[in-house]
Amino acid sequence: MSRKTRFILTVAILAGLFGYRYWRDHRAPDAAATTAGASADAAAKPARAADVPPAQPRMYGRIAFTPCTLSPQFGPASVAAQCGTYEVAEDPARPDGRRIKLNIAWVAPDEDAEVAPDPVFLLAGGPGQAATEVYPQLAPAFRDVAKHRNVVLVDQRGTGKSNPLECAHDKALPYDAGLDAVRAETIRCRDALSRSADLRFYTTTDAVRDLDEVRKAIGAAQVNLLGISYGTRVAQQYAMRHPEATRTLVLDSVAPNTLFLGNDFATNLEHALDLQFGRCEQSPACVSAVGHPRAQLDALMATLRSAPPMVRYRDAATGESKEEPLTADAVAGLMRLYAYMPLVSSLLPLQLHEAAAGRYDGLMALTRMLGDSVAGQMAMGMQLSVVCSEDAAGLKDDPSLDGTLLGNAFSEFIGSQCELWPKGAMPADFHQPLRSPVPALVLEGEFDPVTPPRYGEEVVKTLPNARLFVLKGQGHNVIGAGCMPKLFAQFIRTANARALDGKCLDTLGYVPPFTSFNGWEP
Repeated sequence: MSRKTRFILTVAILAGLFGYRYWRDHRAPDAAATTAGASADAAAKPARAADVPPAQPRMYGRIAFTPCTLSPQFGPASVAAQCGTYEVAEDPARPDGRRIKLNIAWVAPDEDAEVAPDPVFLLAGGPGQAATEVYPQLAPAFRDVAKHRNVVLVDQRGTGKSNPLECAHDKALPYDAGLDAVRAETIRCRDALSRSADLRFYTTTDAVRDLDEVRKAIGAAQVNLLGISYGTRVAQQYAMRHPEATRTLVLDSVAPNTLFLGNDFATNLEHALDLQFGRCEQSPACVSAVGHPRAQLDALMATLRSAPPMVRYRDAATGESKEEPLTADAVAGLMRLYAYMPLVSSLLPLQLHEAAAGRYDGLMALTRMLGDSVAGQMAMGMQLSVVCSEDAAGLKDDPSLDGTLLGNAFSEFIGSQCELWPKGAMPADFHQPLRSPVPALVLEGEFDPVTPPRYGEEVVKTLPNARLFVLKGQGHNVIGAGCMPKLFAQFIRTANARALDGKCLDTLGYVPPFTSFNGWEP
């Protein structure tokens, strides 16, 4: 087996650990259907469909649920649940107008369990992810919580099966498509989606209103909210608008209310890469094997910006040999998304060393695999409705970022799209900090390239009953790391973050950087 083949196989395995990826095109078949098929094959006289009685609905408050299986984003493990829908007005000022069926899943404790009255709502990230699609990979973190509390998963309007706003170009455009191509596809997407949705009403504020309607419909006086990434914005906004209904908050990789999504992306990535590459700089064996990653990255980007090389590489998905230019935009995107997970970013110093020697094929394969996997992973129409309504007006160019990996590309990119996208309304205090006595557990990863620890430090300043944990060596989305699931369950049970003993998190370690295609040094 060649070293390139070993590398691609390693990447394929590690890519399965990306919590933010949606592998919806490769989901496992519905377990209920599989079981029904097996029973039919085993029967002497297969039952006709008409002879099979429909599953009796199970009521949670006023919402009817029937058994279903939640498919994972990656891997074989599925989650048994109850699925239902709840109808809400798209435009709250027009209750007789278009209606949206919110897709909801309910994961209930065992029938003989003593169930607490306040459920846990999972709020997915993005914006553009769906709670029912995210949960299967997060289910292990809920193992103790779900023993005594109902877990409710509401696909935010515009995502999952809640009138999804998915653009056709999500799967058609390359990852590093030019601005003109993106603008043209934005117009096509806007016009196509506007036939079945008023794009002004798919914002965070609309989602908060939906969540409270669902809360009332299931008969819960209070709820516990776990928000991840963008979901932390939804959680904070809910706590602002419905303080009496919010029992606890868990904010994993928190985005402060004061933040305009995009302004800090370039700065945060630079800091995260410096920290992650610094692990190699601190190891004589790593520096001896692969050199200085940051200097090599800077030199590579200068080369790609001036004269992108044509690179022959083998497509990791098809095995087909291809030849394409390696662009600076593609490599910048690769660095940003791989920096989410330190386990995967540990591959980058070796690939930068290869590129410094003129061997670009491995890096090229990674960028193309990234493009293929990102395509269609989020409901981009919903993302635009959120960002254009809530963040675009606050985006600004910063000349000091011109020498960074991302520069001001994001504000230019989103700004050009938002010029074309309908915008919704938001409360006047939307970007004010959450000031509340609500018990809150705030989590950050030390190496997070998107929501760094300083965001958590900012948020807890106005939450007197909050506690911040910064998890050593971790990236984005840390609720499942180490003993964090145990601390999560304890917090939900006691609603007291200050009483948590976080010493168990000290055992979290750092992932060594790869020093060869066989792995890292022992």
